[in-house]
Amino acid sequence: VQLQASGGGLVQAGGSLRLSCAASGGTFSSYLMGWFRQAPGKEREFVAAISWNGGNTYYADSVKGHFTISRDNAKNTVYLQMNSLKPEDTAVYYCAADRYGILDTKVVAELDEYDYWGQGTQVTVSS
Repeated sequence: VQLQASGGGLVQAGGSLRLSCAASGGTFSSYLMGWFRQAPGKEREFVAAISWNGGNTYYADSVKGHFTISRDNAKNTVYLQMNSLKPEDTAVYYCAADRYGILDTKVVAELDEYDYWGQGTQVTVSS
């Protein structure tokens, strides 16, 4: 399975971006999909996840209410709509896939829960 993230860029605080992650190979429609981010000098952290059919979503508290994760299984793509961006949202954003498609809130934020990772896309929010 290959994951290709795109859509990052430079945006002013308060602006919006939509990230996309296109999957090839495997069976995308059966995977739990997640977004993580890593700021300079910090560990990679969980942002959001969506179950295989889009029926369940889960967010980190820091992004709840201004980020939205969604997916289009017909296009093998997962999205992250980011609104009201803040400088602290600056990071490299990674998409990831978990072959176990059910969203379990006890483990969904764990990096080692995921089997496949994309290469990351840079998001920079200026103040």
